[in-house]
Formats: sequence, C-alpha cells, structure tokens
Amino acid sequence: IPVFILAGLLVHCVFLVSIFDIYFSSPLVHGMTPQQTPLPPPAKRLVLFVADGLRADSLYELNSNGTPRAPYLRSILENNGSWGISHTRVPTESRPGHVALIAGFYEDVSAVAKGWKENPVEFDSVFNESKYTWSWGSPDILPMFAKGATGDHVYTFCYAAESEDFGAEDAAKLDIWVFDHVKSFFNASRSNQTLFSALNEEKVVLFLHLLGIDTNGHAHRPNSREYQENIKQVDEGVKEIASLIDDFYGNDGKTAFILTSDHGMTDWGSHGAGHPSETLTPLIVWGAGVNYPQKVTSQFFEDNFLKEWKLENFKRLDVNQADIAPLMASLIGVPFPLNSLGTLPLEYLNGSAHFKAESMFTNAVQILEQFKVKMGQKKETTLSFLFTPFKPLSDSEQINLLKKIRLCIQQQKYDEAVSLCKTLINLALEGLSYYHTYDRLFLGLSIAVSFVGWTTYVILVIIKAHTNLAKTVPTNEKKSTVLFYSFVSAGMIIAFFLLIQTCPWTYYVYCLLPVPVWYAVVREIPVIQDLATNVLSLHIGQSIGFLLVCILGIEILVFSFFYRSALTVGLLVFAGWPVITQLWIQAKTRALIWTLLCVLLAIFPLMPVVGREPNIPLVIAAGLLTLLISFFSLYKELASLCKSENKYRDNEDLKVYFYQMFSVALSTYVVSSTHNSLKNKQGLPVMNQIISWMTLVSSPVLLLLSPTFLFQRLFSILLSLMSTYLLLSTGYEALFPLALFGLMFAWINMEQEALQHYGLSLKGKLAVFNFTYAMDITQFRQLHLDDVRRSFFFVFFIVTAFFGTGNIASINSFDPASVYCFLTVFSPFMMGGLLLLKVAIPFVLVSCAFEAVQVTTQLSSKSLFLIVLVISDIMALHFFFLVKDYGSWLDIGTSISHYVLVMSLTIFMMVMNGLAQLLTTQRLQLPRRTKHHS
Repeated sequence: IPVFILAGLLVHCVFLVSIFDIYFSSPLVHGMTPQQTPLPPPAKRLVLFVADGLRADSLYELNSNGTPRAPYLRSILENNGSWGISHTRVPTESRPGHVALIAGFYEDVSAVAKGWKENPVEFDSVFNESKYTWSWGSPDILPMFAKGATGDHVYTFCYAAESEDFGAEDAAKLDIWVFDHVKSFFNASRSNQTLFSALNEEKVVLFLHLLGIDTNGHAHRPNSREYQENIKQVDEGVKEIASLIDDFYGNDGKTAFILTSDHGMTDWGSHGAGHPSETLTPLIVWGAGVNYPQKVTSQFFEDNFLKEWKLENFKRLDVNQADIAPLMASLIGVPFPLNSLGTLPLEYLNGSAHFKAESMFTNAVQILEQFKVKMGQKKETTLSFLFTPFKPLSDSEQINLLKKIRLCIQQQKYDEAVSLCKTLINLALEGLSYYHTYDRLFLGLSIAVSFVGWTTYVILVIIKAHTNLAKTVPTNEKKSTVLFYSFVSAGMIIAFFLLIQTCPWTYYVYCLLPVPVWYAVVREIPVIQDLATNVLSLHIGQSIGFLLVCILGIEILVFSFFYRSALTVGLLVFAGWPVITQLWIQAKTRALIWTLLCVLLAIFPLMPVVGREPNIPLVIAAGLLTLLISFFSLYKELASLCKSENKYRDNEDLKVYFYQMFSVALSTYVVSSTHNSLKNKQGLPVMNQIISWMTLVSSPVLLLLSPTFLFQRLFSILLSLMSTYLLLSTGYEALFPLALFGLMFAWINMEQEALQHYGLSLKGKLAVFNFTYAMDITQFRQLHLDDVRRSFFFVFFIVTAFFGTGNIASINSFDPASVYCFLTVFSPFMMGGLLLLKVAIPFVLVSCAFEAVQVTTQLSSKSLFLIVLVISDIMALHFFFLVKDYGSWLDIGTSISHYVLVMSLTIFMMVMNGLAQLLTTQRLQLPRRTKHHS
C-alpha cells in the first residue's frame, strides 16, 4: 500500500499543478523593441500619488452637511483637471494593483506561487523607462520597482515595516511621514547641486505611496471616522506637495499630477476579491498636457454614482487600471513599458490631434510587438502542418493596417487613424490571448483522461481488496506481457511526438500520465467482469436508485462550494436519516438528539460570511457555554470517580481537565480585554499577547495528557481547540465548533446503532472504549454498502467545517481582526498562518470524530479513506472543467480556489487522518511522585 499512497500523492500533485500550467501560465514575453512617440511630450515630470486602499465613493462622496471630503481634490476636478473611475482587477491586493498602474499589465496568478513582494516575473515599468524616479512609502511596494529597473536611477525611501500596525493609535502618521520626507528632500536639493540638476532633467517621476488609508480601513473599517479623517489629511498633503513642487520649478507648467488608488476595500475592511467596493478606485489627473474639466448636460453610466456625488455635469472618463501606465508614459514622453497591455485614454490628453494620433500609433505598435514575439514562440514549438495561425491578424493584415494608419496620419485624417489604431490594439490583444491558450484543449483532455482513469482504478482497488465481490483469478502471463508492451509503445509514440515539437517537460508529464494509469485499470479486467456480473444479478431498480443517490449527494457537495445554503439542505436531509432507515425505532432518544443537532448546525450556512461585523459578546457567550458544558461533564466525571479504584490516576486526569477549563476561561477574558483595548486605541496589551501565544503552544500538550477513553479524549480535544479558536474569533463563528462537535458526538453514537441495525456487529459500550487498544488488525471487517454513506457523511462534514462560517475560497472573507489577540503589526505570512489554523480547527474536530467512527465500527482507516478519495476526485473533476480565466475576476479567483481546495482536500485528509490518530491514541505520561511512609 505505501506504493499506492505514493502514486496517489504524485498523481494528485500533477493534477493540482496542472491548472496553473493549463490556465495560468505567465503571459509575459520578452524580446520586444521599445516604442516611443516621436513628438515632444507636454510634461517634463510626473507626480504619482497612490492612496492605498482608497475607494472611489469614499473620495468623491460629499459629507452629510454637503461639504466635500477632500476639498482640494474636488476643486481640481471641477476647475483644473480630468477625473473618472479606474477599474481594477482581482486579486485586489497592493502588489498586483501597483504592477497594473506602473507596468501596464495585470499580474498573472502564477506570480502568487512565487512570492508576493519580490519580482516573481521580470517586467518593464514606467519607472524603469524614466530618466530618474524618486519614491517614498511602504517597504512592501517600493523595492519591487527598484529591483526590476536596469541601471541605478530608481531611488526609494521607506519607513520601517513595524510601522504598519493595525492596532496603532492612528495610521495616518504613515502618510504624514511620506509628506514630511518629500518636503525635506526638496529643501535638501537646494544645497545639493547634483540632486538639483537631476531634479531639473526631463522624464522625471516622483512616486508617493500613501498606506495610511489602507491600514486605517483594515483596523477601523472604511465608514469609520479614522478612515475619513485620513482622506482629509491626504487631501491637505497633496495640496502642500503640489504647491511646493510648482514653487520649486518656478510654476513652469511642465508638471503632470495623477492621484489614484491600487484597490478599494469592502465595508468590513478587507480586499482581495471582486466586489465593486474593491475594484472601483478614483482617478484624478491635472497639470501639464491634461484636459481641463469638460462640462456636459447628460451622461449615461449603469451606476447612479454621478447623482450621489453631485458630479452629473463634469464628464466622467472611466479607464481600466492598466491604461494609466501608457497615460503616464505619453505625458512625459518615455517609451511605453514593454509588457503593457493598456490602451492610452486619449480623452485625458489635451495635446494636438497629431500628438494624440502619434501616441495611439505608438501604443498599437507596442502591443503588436508582443503579439509577434508570442506568435514566433508558438510557431517554433509546433509542427508546421499542425500550426493554425490567428487569421484576423495574419502577416499581410498587419502590414496592411500599419500602412493605412501611417497614410491617415500623413493625410492629417487623425480621427480615422486613432480608430484604426484601436482596431489594431483589440486584434493584437485577441491574438495574444489566442496564442497564450493555444494548447489548452489538448492538455485539458490529457488531464481529464488521467482523472477518469485514476478514479476507476481506486474503485477497482476498493472492490478487489476490501469487499467480497471479486474472485481471485490466476493471471495470464502471455496476455499481461502483450498488454505491457502495447502500453509502453503507446507511451513512446506520445513522447516522440512531443520531442519533435520541442515541448516543455511539463507537457511530457501531462500527456504520459494517462498511459500508466490506464495500464493499471486494464490489468484489472477480471475484477471489472466480476463486478458487472454482480451488478447484473441485483435488482435493476436498486442499482439505479443507489447510483442516483450517489450522484445527487456529490452534486449537493459541488453546489455547496457556490451556494453555502446547499449545506443546509444536506443537513436537513441528514436530520431525516434515522426516520428513512427506521433507525429511530431502536434508539429514539439518540435519533432525536441527532435530528435536533443537524437542524442547529443547518443554521450556520445561512448566516452571513464571518468577519463582516465583529460581535465580541457572542465570542464571550461561546466561551461561557463551553465552560458550562465542561462543568456538566465534570459533574458526571466526579460521580464515576466515587466508584473508581485508581484514585491517583483519576486525580491526575482531573487536574488536566481543570487546566483546560482554566485555559478556555482565560481565552474568553483575553478576547474581551484585547478588543476593548483596541477600541480605545491603546494597542494590543503585551500580557494578552503573551497569554495568547502560550495558549496556542500549551493546548496541544494538555490534550495529550488526558486519558485515551473515547469520550474523555474527544472532549479534551474540544476544550484544547476551543481555547485557541476563541482567540481567533470575532463573531458568531465561535459557536460553530460547539454545534459541530455536538453533532459529531451524536454521529459516533448513531453509527453504533447503524451497525447493530444492519447486523454487522454487536453494540459495544462506548463509555469504556479506549483508543489505544482499538487498533487490533484481526477485528477489521469487509466493507458494506452502508460504509459508502459513512464516507459520504465524513466528506460532507469536512465541507461543512470549511464553508459553515464563511467562504474560505474568497480572499476577502478573511478579517485581519481575527488575529488581533496574537499580533497587530502587518505580517502577511504570520497572519495567513493563524487564519489557516482557524480554518483547520473545525477540520481536526471532524477528523477525530471520523477516527472514532472507524475504530468503533471496526473498519480499517484505509478502506474508508479510499471511498473518500473517490468522492473527492469526482468533485475535483467537476471543478477542473469549471476553472475560468475570463469574466469577472471574482469568478476566476473563486474557480481556482475551488479546484485547489478539493485537490488539497485529498492531500490534506491524508495529513488530517494521521493527525487524528496521533491526537486520539497518544498519551504523554507525567512522572509519578512516590509517597514516603514513616
């Protein structure tokens, strides 16, 4: 079996990695020549303000008394410049947002796997093309543009990473730091001749990254006074810097200013997904070469923002976030960034028609260059008779379009030239996408064939090794040799075919994987024949009924990934299970408890996603409820202690139990006091932080000191996990593990009844059942049809543990407030780790309960695990075909995370199974004190 497990892990890792190769390989190409507008630019220098995490509505909205939130920027928008909304893409995080703004392309998902802050992919940017760039702001953002630059002309000034503290009194100090440093920089330049002359060069960029708004939004939510005050401070800062720069250059009218944001933020203070509050950011442009406000009587947009913001008469010019890079490049006359896919928004420019046409032509040629390189690469790696070029932009079509545009510019038909450029840009972008997804169908089919083969093979292994359905048949040596060589030759033909096309090595893996997988399936043909004979001997209605129930069950699971309410439907069906199977006749009380707990748990998926509104009283209530249940359980323990022989051992056990209860009480207090302290802006108390980390470390140790009797150990697991979970909770989710655990207890009891009901074994006494002695291999029985339902219950409860309190598949359902008891200074990996722990705790509860079900129903964990594997693989195949790389970015992000979740679920369940065995069977023995008698 270790070979089988290794093969399984390997196959699943290939399946998991494959979607990144098939759907999300890096779209960047290298080897283009830089393109620059031949006419002189309107501006010598550009000042870019990026207010991190600023929503469009937060800036443009008026206060309740009718005054503007940002008076200076409002006056610019009404009197001096152009404005609009910049539409960002998912993931709405700082790094991808800045890459889109400054390099002009949307960072592909493959970058996520390679780190968030450094440069996972080499790219060109406006900063790199400039003569000099000076930047001030966050250490998370600035270094990546300095790293990607050639030569030494991008200078960065950052504050310490520790300053990004969500628990600090006021994060606006981060922005004040930036403004102060820019002022002192200009003052210093007057006495530094080298710096002074560098600042007076052309093609200079000044970049101010303002992180305060984002940090205040995370800490206090975007509707808070802190967030809105911060906007006002940024407005005043921008006003001061603009006037300082104008004075410095003697009001030469050669400075262009841009203010925008990298992403927005939801009402509950998170970002990352595709909600409009996260993807709509403000854009205000003014200064040299920029159009003045255009008055209009009416304009049409699908949203009602113009009316709300009282801006109906000022023309709103919306852009995609990547369009801002070509805008900056044309304002200061630097080459367009080589990888930019943005289209120059001409309405922002105030130059001559000739300048606009030439700029647009440069933009078109720059994108066409990328198309040519991409086409060349694909042509090189495909056999000539198999290569199908992108017809709308063939070589002759390219030459024809370029000639037409040149002619129009020469004949001064500038509008016609611009519209032809836009056509060329759209065709080049379509062509880029066409060549980027050229091999998708062929690779997708290879993976799908492997998927079906693997799932079939696992089903055959289950039937052969764990049921009585298949007879053992002697193998025919001659037949198996022929079979082996025919599969080997098929593999060699595929490999040769890939070799002459010089395909990357990953293609070999994807295309050759079906060969060994299907070879393993075909070798088991006798088992398939036995199975067919058995199925045909059954009642046809029964077989079809069983199949339909299986399909319906799996579809409910798939649906639950999109609609959490599907879990509610499933739990309500579970509530009726004792009635449907007549189990309730033999165990009325247990069946009633099971039904009530199913209904109780069914409420959670109907609740809003966790983290939207913190509700600390509910967390405290959960802590108190846990203590109440513990006292009740302790009372029963003490009653049994009176009858016990080994008083000493039991006293030790009670001590552990008391420590765990004390830990839960302490966690409840820490949560309450931490959130009060943060509310009063006193930061995270050090004592609370120490207690939180100590609880996190000590709770697993206390758990392993408890006795290994079934209910005692499981209850000890609940108390240990609860003390950590409370510290990570901000609302109703603190009650979730209690409801889930109650149902798990009931499940263990109901499975005993089911065993007796189907006459599979006699009913054991669960109270005296000990995990440590339960692993006797001779007691394991063969699989029964009811075990398929048992495995399905487990998968269903695992999915419920995942989606019961929120959609983990969406980045924005994580609330940084969950980790405030442990740390408030921004640290993505530490925070991510703690949030993953929070997600894993309900998981551990379900896995431990499943371990208890396995041992009490005398099943080897291997056989049940194989059924679980089949269920999750069938789900994964669904999600493989549902992966998207188009449409709204929320859909794209969600589709990836669904597939990754189900694939990692399988790998994760192997780990969880091991962890559950460790937590249930292992016990740490404390050294016994010996008593001396005189």
